[in-house]
Amino acid sequence: MESLAQDLPNLSSTHTPVGYTPEVVEYINDHPEPEPSKSDRVWRSHVHIGSELGLIDFGGAAQTSGWGWYFLLNDGAMLEQALVQYALSVAKKRGWRVVAPPSIVYSHIAAACGFQPRDQNGEQQVYTIEQADKDRAKPSLALAGTAEIPLAGMKANQTFEDVELPLKTVGVSRCYRAEAGARGVDTKGLYRVHEFTKVEMFAWTLPDNVEEEYFVTPAESTSESIFDEMLSIQKEILQNLGLHCRVLEMPTTDLGASATRKRDIEAFFPSRREKDDGWGEVTSTSMCTDYQSRRLHTRVRLDKANRKLDFPYTLNGTALAVPRVLAGILENHWNEHDYTVTIPEVLRPWMGGADKIQGDHHKHGTGSY
Repeated sequence: MESLAQDLPNLSSTHTPVGYTPEVVEYINDHPEPEPSKSDRVWRSHVHIGSELGLIDFGGAAQTSGWGWYFLLNDGAMLEQALVQYALSVAKKRGWRVVAPPSIVYSHIAAACGFQPRDQNGEQQVYTIEQADKDRAKPSLALAGTAEIPLAGMKANQTFEDVELPLKTVGVSRCYRAEAGARGVDTKGLYRVHEFTKVEMFAWTLPDNVEEEYFVTPAESTSESIFDEMLSIQKEILQNLGLHCRVLEMPTTDLGASATRKRDIEAFFPSRREKDDGWGEVTSTSMCTDYQSRRLHTRVRLDKANRKLDFPYTLNGTALAVPRVLAGILENHWNEHDYTVTIPEVLRPWMGGADKIQGDHHKHGTGSY
């Protein structure tokens, strides 16, 4: 009975388009090349730029860990730290509390958040950790695919007082995605990797509807205002990094088990122009109502409803996933004539004040292509 119940996804919201097609809500920044036929701009993929400037090493990583891993080098490694610091600074000034969570979680916590070991295509999503024989009786462990999982787990089996909500946290962590097989094949470079750093927002809010009012739209919804706040943080970050993006209301077929509503932001990647017109997902925001809190036994005591216990709503959203944003910056801010990448102004304080990343062919030269 429990496993049948676990298979039921959350209901989808009235904002969610039914079917396979997302709805384009708005754009961020201008398109760098609206009419390719009239433009003589030379675009390079981040794989080329990263090798040329000595910022990324895929070959060494393939020998060390296999395909889907990478080394960030020199200014590439510094850019990762700058992106993390910048994303944290944006969330922190809006009152989000910074958390550094563990990367290893119990498998049942991941499952409660809606992450199953296998996805719809039967592909492995989660890396599980092999237990020694003596530990076989202990609960199994997995590597977290996103900080959303340990952050949600942090309040499992706990009860909030209603005055404590909304609680807004932002976590920096390494994320691990097995994602073997079909989807991994088409992507070279940093677009789909097995391990990466991500800054993730996670919030608990009061439930929208108390008592019997489930089908009535609440006068003011905290979960909706937090959803909007997450989106505005994402938009601020991407706008200031100078990436051209579009915001999408995702359709029913694209929602994971836990989400009732999801908005993704896709950035323009010149290297993906042959595929999806250059669009690639860089952030995602999901509203999960009480799907996760119910499974994790996270509750809130409501003073308005005579101290009755209810389940808080949870929301999660990417503040910044490093490899894709880093790839987007390299490709969009590449200058062909002097072989440099312009560093977005907001990142310069963490890049020693430099405004460009320059390669040194004699030192880092990687030969011809």
